[in-house]
Parts: sequence; C-alpha cells; structure tokens
Amino acid sequence: MSNTPAPWTEEKPTALIVLADGTIIEGKGCGATGTAQAEICFNTAITGYQEILTDPSYAGQIVTFTFPHIGNVGTNAEDEETLTPEKIEAAVGAVFKADITSPSNYRSASHLDDWLKAQNIIAMTRVDTRALTNLIREQGLANCVIAHDSDGNFDLEALKAQAAEWSGLEGLDLAKGVGHGKDTPWSETPWIWDEGYSNNKNENYHIVAIDFGVKRNILRLLAGLGAKVTVMPATANADEVMAQKPDGVFLSNGPGDPAATGEYSVDMIKGVLATDTPVFGICLGHQMLALALGAKTVKMHQGHHGANHPVKDHTTKKVEIVSMNHGFAVDGSSLPEGVSETHVSLFDGSNCGLEVDGKPVFSVQHHPEASPGPQDSHYLFRRFINKIKERKGEELLAER
Repeated sequence: MSNTPAPWTEEKPTALIVLADGTIIEGKGCGATGTAQAEICFNTAITGYQEILTDPSYAGQIVTFTFPHIGNVGTNAEDEETLTPEKIEAAVGAVFKADITSPSNYRSASHLDDWLKAQNIIAMTRVDTRALTNLIREQGLANCVIAHDSDGNFDLEALKAQAAEWSGLEGLDLAKGVGHGKDTPWSETPWIWDEGYSNNKNENYHIVAIDFGVKRNILRLLAGLGAKVTVMPATANADEVMAQKPDGVFLSNGPGDPAATGEYSVDMIKGVLATDTPVFGICLGHQMLALALGAKTVKMHQGHHGANHPVKDHTTKKVEIVSMNHGFAVDGSSLPEGVSETHVSLFDGSNCGLEVDGKPVFSVQHHPEASPGPQDSHYLFRRFINKIKERKGEELLAER
C-alpha cells in the first residue's frame, strides 16, 4: 500500500483511507462525502452487500469487500437488516475493488451509489482490496479514517492525526446507539419467492428479543416458527424483561466491546438466568451470555467476517458453513464449570458456541439467520423453540 495512484488510473484520487500508522490508500470516491473514524475489516462474502452494510454489528467499522464486483443487484428496502431504516446505524464506510456495477435485477429499486449517499455511508472504489486484505491479516484490524472529497482536496496531516488519535472499539459500548430503543412488537415472517414477507398468524410462544443491534431476519425466523416476538432495548433490566412473561429470551447480535456493554446488561442476563427461562444468544448475545456466566472475552487479531466459515457443532458432530461478523470472541478456556463448549471454528479453533449443562440456555458466535449466507444453522432457531416446547411438555420440532 502506498500514496501513489492505483496502477489502472492516472486520475486524481477523490477518496483516501489513512491508517493509524500513517499508511495512505488511494481510490475513487463514491457514496457520501466527508470523513469518518472507524476500524477497517474485510468481508469475504460474495453476495448480500446491502444486508452486510445495514447489519448493526458493523457499527464503527469500514467493510472491505473481497469480492471484486459489487452493485449488480442494486438496492431495495426489503434487504435492509437494521430495525431503524430511517437512520441506519451500521457500517460507516465501504471499500470496493471495481467501480460500482450497474444494477441488473428485478428487485432493484435504486443504484448502490445513490443508496450509499442516502445512508451517509462513505465509500471508495479502485482499491487493491487483495493487498488491503493481506495487510489486515498480517497486521490486524486497524484504526483508520476514510475520507471522500469530490475535488480530491485532503489535509493529509489532519487525517493522519485523526486516525492516530481514535481510541478504537476496545472499551466502546455501541449497542445502545444502534438499537430501536423501545419495546416493539414483531410479527413479520421470512421472505418467500414471488410473495415477499407476510405476518405471523399463529403466536404460540412469547419470545422477548433483547436488542443489542438485532437483525430483521433473526426476528423473522423466530416469528416464522410461530412465536410472538417483543423486541426490548439493551438497557432493559431483568424485572422489565420478565414482566413480559416470556416463554424464552433471545440475546441478539450487535457491535462494540462486549465488556463495555456488559457493564449494564450482565446483571439483566443473570436475573433472567435465575428464572430458568430458556435463553438463546448469537454474536454479541453469545458474548454477553458468556460474561454473565463468568467467562471472558478477547479482542481478535483480524476477526471473522464472511459467509464461508466452517464451524463444528459438537452436539451433532456435523460441520456447518456459516456467516460470521465479529471482532471479539469468547475465550473458550475461561468457560466455568457447568458450561460446555458446543461449537468451534475450524479456521482458528476459537469458541463459537456454549450451553449451560442441564439448563435450556445456549448461544453461538455466528449468525445462523444467514442474511446473507448459507442456511446450515437455521436449525438453531428450532432448537430454541424446542427448549420452550420441552418446558411445556409439547411435541418437539425436527431440528433438521
């Protein structure tokens, strides 16, 4: 990486990434103009760019897409994953190799570049994303500034100072800022070809979903299994959660440092656990559950971001290909007695799941809702419903 123009263009750069170590990466600006401090990561998925950029778990991050051609399906309101589409609090920036592809899809409602501008997401193209990805793999997730100026006028020293002074994601609670912030009912069920979304008519169970930055498709899958879903903010306490008389409590995905979010949410989770109510957590929810049980979390070197990650489920002895999006992880060696590791990454051996022995409580690090990504882990939502059914003495669902 250098401060010279990319080899395939002699144009004046209109966008820059400036890393905290002073490295400058040039490109062509698109999307919103301005600057943003963030952590830069890479995502290896080949589909679902709009779902990725609207996943609240990416708050405070810039996403480098390793797939070279982005934009061919355009954008539409149905593919946004945040609960707050009127003000998307997710990725602040995006990096692409090629110029944005013109849309060629019957579901497209707008060009990706127009959508990026509307969502205030700063982006850039004509970047050697392979070299940038290798840099992140070797040096780790990096603090940086992304800047876009249509005239290519940049104060490099000021940008370097901004990048160097940003404290990063460690110690940063972002869950409160990306959630819906109030109790909200949810009934929308999964998308069906040529039908779109519909609403759940059979509310057999009541699930409270704690919103650390929940994705819409998670809620759809719960509703699609016959659950009445109530979304509650991350700041809710145990008494408020249990006052809803839930049959199960779901701990959602979300951004930031779990230890920081745990300062106010761990007590809530401990209170829920004391009632023996079935609990299911994913991503940040998995990390929050681990902290409530006495385990520790750690910052990862490069994180896991993509839709092609192999994970082994020790309870079934099967390997699943899953979607991942996390820069922190549960330290598997810190799991206390009475808590078992259920899933493990086959890339690096990191913890990807846990369960409390003898109790209806479990969680996974990956995103089993698969939006975007493979659907190998959809069974986990049925597993959660079965924990509820067991308590009610009802016939169980087939997990697969």
